[in-house]
Amino acid sequence: MSENPGSPIRLVRCPGCGRQAPYAADNPARLFCSARCRSADLAAWASESCRVDAPPPGDGADDGTAPEPAH
Repeated sequence: MSENPGSPIRLVRCPGCGRQAPYAADNPARLFCSARCRSADLAAWASESCRVDAPPPGDGADDGTAPEPAH
């Protein structure tokens, strides 16, 4: 998808610091305002301080399937 050179620049809120950041192809940290905010977000995910909630893995008893044998 290409950007239209005559269109106004779309600004989005940086998820790292909350500042306005241009969402454009010429912003190498697109979605974030800077490489620093992008790196801080990656570090938070890598250290597992940010996670997506998911149900804990079960033993298979609740869905009718047998659990995998341990090797």
